[in-house]
Amino acid sequence: MTQSDRPTYTHSLSVQFRSARPSDGAAAWRLVRETGALELNSPYFYLLLATDFGDTCLVAEHDGQMVGLVIGYHPPREADTAFVWQIGVLPTYRGQGLGLRLLQAWLQLPANAHCRWVTATVAEDNAASQALFRRLAAEHGTACSVQAHFTPDQFPQEHPAEPLYRVGPIVRGVPA
Repeated sequence: MTQSDRPTYTHSLSVQFRSARPSDGAAAWRLVRETGALELNSPYFYLLLATDFGDTCLVAEHDGQMVGLVIGYHPPREADTAFVWQIGVLPTYRGQGLGLRLLQAWLQLPANAHCRWVTATVAEDNAASQALFRRLAAEHGTACSVQAHFTPDQFPQEHPAEPLYRVGPIVRGVPA
């Protein structure tokens, strides 16, 4: 699939969902910065992800502006798993269910169609993301397990623990 062949998903509330393109790197960096809630990585990181992992990243647009995104990939040792690196929604678009809609559209990307599991690390003080992954599990009628993963001593600077949230198994072909 070429960059221009990537699918576009539309929701009835005038938000369009599509795979990321290389041209989305700078906007993704700005969105993450503007959320005020996500760890901001280098602009190069977002360019690299939008270019090399665009098929597993999703952009939400409203009136041509990026208002949300999911940055994800497939862990090399877990072929049936989609990992959420970051999910973000601009502050003015929060509280409207866009986070869950982003995850649902992200799961529908052709690159994620084979995935039975969704994983993410979530800081222990991030109640919104914890609730989001539990809602995703509930929407799919499946489990959301939480286990220790990254501990504070593994980070080079002060950082809270990030347990691993694992949603699944997700049954495909059945409406969520």
